[in-house]
Amino acid sequence: MADARITLAYGRDTGIVAIGHGERYKAAHQALAASGFRRGDDWVYHLPNADEDASRATAADLVRHATAHGVEVTTSSRRFIGDTARDIARLLPGQWDARIELYSHPAWQQDLVPWLWDSGELAHVVQNERIPYAATLTDTAGTALLLVERPGHQLDYLVGAFAPEPFEEGYGDPHAPRSLTLPPFADRAARTVADRFLPAYERAVHTRRIATVTEALDRIRTEHGTWAAVVASGRYSDTPPLGATALGEAAETFLNRAWAEFLTVIQHAPALLDRCRPAATGRPEDARLLAQLADALTDAKGLDRDASLTRTERDTRLWAALDTWLTHSEPFLRQARAATPPRQHTVPAAAPPRQP
Repeated sequence: MADARITLAYGRDTGIVAIGHGERYKAAHQALAASGFRRGDDWVYHLPNADEDASRATAADLVRHATAHGVEVTTSSRRFIGDTARDIARLLPGQWDARIELYSHPAWQQDLVPWLWDSGELAHVVQNERIPYAATLTDTAGTALLLVERPGHQLDYLVGAFAPEPFEEGYGDPHAPRSLTLPPFADRAARTVADRFLPAYERAVHTRRIATVTEALDRIRTEHGTWAAVVASGRYSDTPPLGATALGEAAETFLNRAWAEFLTVIQHAPALLDRCRPAATGRPEDARLLAQLADALTDAKGLDRDASLTRTERDTRLWAALDTWLTHSEPFLRQARAATPPRQHTVPAAAPPRQP
């Protein structure tokens, strides 16, 4: 028989909570409903009241209905993960939103795999262990974290990150940050996230931006080399010489391909430029070049949407932007690699108990 389970935990504000899961999770939901549990908007089941006698009666009914439905009931050694996530979110620097996530069917958690941006234990756990529920922590800047109970441990948690939105999927990315183990105490867990994980996450984002821009510029440079070779020889490989029209079409093909790649530069380079500090690297002369690169991005942004431009005007401005970036990419990358992402504000340490 396929599995069906109910996990019970204690919620600070709601009392006993129940989560049904397994391949036969619907049977678990039926047992919960039949015994008097009520489903919340987050699909977590709660007791309808906090009366102790009524709660005991409902719990006894749950065991009976679960047995009738072939459902196994277990009690978690941890408090409700929603409470844990909200407590951590409240203590983190900035504004964070905590939400419970349910993966009632075992296959559903696999939907997380492409989006997890992790080089540590969390990615392995999501792919190989049963995770019926988790919590997400999201801040106003779009940083999204995943919090799960650490399998095989009674109290610990794991925290890792989803890929930042500009990068889309994160699976297998060599630049991904490593997930961390968190203690069951919210203040210590929040300090671990703020002092260790978030700085590592910001460094990973910075490094991946550099790699993404570098790859885009390399592809543009390759396309430019191919186009320049055609112009120099007047032909494609061993084909007959090209006329003016064909050479013009070759230039247009190059610009279209280069623009597709340059959009990546437009998207990621500004954040890198903002963090560059040439004076701190002993190369203050790079500041002028970085300003030219920033101006080129500003001038190129929206070229494909500006209906007032003729094709010639668009191509001229794009050529100028590409030339600036291909010419000065080396000092840009030098400064970007030397730049340091801003450090997150730390969580204050809990005050020690007063001496009597």
